[in-house]
Amino acid sequence: MARLDPRTLSVYVITSGTRVAGRSHRTIVSAAAQGGATAVQLRAPELADDELMPLASSSTETCAEADIPLLVNDRIEVAVGAGASGAHVGQGDDPATARGRLGPERILGVSVRNAEDVWVAEMAGADYLGVTVWATGTKPEAVPIGLEGLRDVSAATALPVVGIGGIHVGNAREVLAAGAAGVAVIGAVAAAEDPVEAVRELRAVVDAFQEKRSR
Repeated sequence: MARLDPRTLSVYVITSGTRVAGRSHRTIVSAAAQGGATAVQLRAPELADDELMPLASSSTETCAEADIPLLVNDRIEVAVGAGASGAHVGQGDDPATARGRLGPERILGVSVRNAEDVWVAEMAGADYLGVTVWATGTKPEAVPIGLEGLRDVSAATALPVVGIGGIHVGNAREVLAAGAAGVAVIGAVAAAEDPVEAVRELRAVVDAFQEKRSR
């Protein structure tokens, strides 16, 4: 299992190539790197593996230059083939199978809903957990568990937890205060007028909160 510094998850930008017309995955990856994101996830369910592979490879290079990890959503073979830092799998996936296909060195993130999911993910060798806090149109099938659910998951594990779903500059502090190691965003960056500035603003909020918490 890879050892993951929780600070790596502080500002976790997830790409969307369908959120805004004409704004590509590459644009979001670049904005994340320029704006100070600490991790990037390439999420492109609309692309076939052969289309995703070159995008994952170039995104891995962009993130490596910024010294941040690039994770691929669901597509383990693409993550490995592109040399990505790891992958993130959803609630319908088997995390043990994902870990076996990724190998021991790459990062594995797993979406969870409750303490039972946490145990399964831990036993499979997850490095961090993802929790859907509020409903999101980007992934309507994900069931939100709210801040209270986030607190319960965070209390049930020693693994770092990332909150996702409806998170933006205005409510990121609430998510961190509920126990999350970081916040993951899609629309807050992908749909922003200036994606780079959106990442910078979120990073400033998260850094200020974490600095205050560490005192």
